[in-house]
Amino acid sequence: MSTERRPLRGLYAITPETADTAALLADVEAALAGGCRLLQFRDKSSPEAERLARAHALRALTRRYETKLIINDDLALALRVEADGVHLGATDGDLAAARARLGPARLLGASCYADFAAAQTAVAAGADYVAFGAVFPSPTKPQAALAPLALFERARRQLPAPCCAIGGITSDRAPAVLAAGAKLLAVVSDLFAAPDIAARAAQYQRLFV
Repeated sequence: MSTERRPLRGLYAITPETADTAALLADVEAALAGGCRLLQFRDKSSPEAERLARAHALRALTRRYETKLIINDDLALALRVEADGVHLGATDGDLAAARARLGPARLLGASCYADFAAAQTAVAAGADYVAFGAVFPSPTKPQAALAPLALFERARRQLPAPCCAIGGITSDRAPAVLAAGAKLLAVVSDLFAAPDIAARAAQYQRLFV
């Protein structure tokens, strides 16, 4: 696990659902080669042994590229593979308890959907960042309620932790989301379905220069 604390800003790549481990690792490496320095491993469907093997492989890959690895919704897996942190949804466990188990060096992220009060509670419990979304209609979660850009503007004024925007983020939509106050852009489809993943990752990273 890296102990360096870079500012939490930039492209936040989230792995797509796929049954092809080799393709997943190749696509992730392309994103890291393009400059992505924060990766979330999200896998809701694979058997436990396969998820563990993929997490170990991604841990090795992210170490090579000095990228932080966050595990989605599974604190035990994050600790087992020595990931840099975990991201929890509303039903994925107590944030304060997760903070205690992670210790001060690892990252804790929390999904807050379109709920500002939930974000305040998450920060008080020790979250390093909070995620609002879906910001736009998303192919990953088409039924998700939308989080308005005004939510990011409010969070920028009132929350001490950075905000992550997720849901339907594209390189064209990204500038407006950043202008509203988001510091992290969580992207699945627009990154991993791009014809050149490394180039798309670099395109996102240039928005933060």
